[in-house]
Amino acid sequence: MSLADRLRAALAADHSPLLLPGDHFDFDPAVRGNPAAVLIAVTDRRVPGVILTQRTETLRRHAGQVAFPGGRIDPGDDGPVGAALREAQEEIALPPDIVDVVGVTDSYRTVTNYVVTPVIGVVPPDLRLTPSEAEVASVFEVPLDFLLDAANQREQVAEYQGRERHYYEILWQDRRIWGATAAMLVNLSRRLQWAV
Repeated sequence: MSLADRLRAALAADHSPLLLPGDHFDFDPAVRGNPAAVLIAVTDRRVPGVILTQRTETLRRHAGQVAFPGGRIDPGDDGPVGAALREAQEEIALPPDIVDVVGVTDSYRTVTNYVVTPVIGVVPPDLRLTPSEAEVASVFEVPLDFLLDAANQREQVAEYQGRERHYYEILWQDRRIWGATAAMLVNLSRRLQWAV
C-alpha cells in the first residue's frame, strides 16, 4: 500500500480524537472567519518527511515563523485544495501536478480569525524547491514521525492581549514550530494515531 493510500485510510478511520479547534475556545460562531488553506506536503520516502518554510523577517505578519505553504482562499481557487496548491507553487515553486492530494483534514481557527483547512498531499522526495524571496527565507523538511510524536509536542503558556494563551511548540534542530502550525500538526497526529 502506498504512503498516500495509508494516509487516506488513516484519515477515513472511524474514531473521534480530541482536536484543538483554534487559538481561542470562545470564538463567536456567528462571526465568519476568513477562509484559508495550507499544504501539508509529505515526502514519499522510507522515512517520510513534511516540507515546512521559514518566513522572511520582512513580512508584516508572522515574520520569521515556521509555516506550511499556504494562505487565503481566493475567489478563483478551487476550494481549499486549489488554494493550497496555488500557494505552494507561489511560495516554494512546488508544481501542483506532482502532488498526490490525499484529502483535507480538520480546520483550525487562528487568533487572527482565519479558518485554515490543512490539505494533505504526498510529493516525491528530494525536490528542487525554490523559495519566493518576498515571503520565504528557507524551505526544510522534518521527519513525519518526529512531528507526530506527542513527546515532541510541548504545551506552552503565554499572555496575549491580556489573556492567558495555551499553545504548542515543536523544536526541531534550530527551528521552533509553534502556534497554528504546531496545533495543526498536533491535530494531524491525533487524527492519524500512528497509522503511517
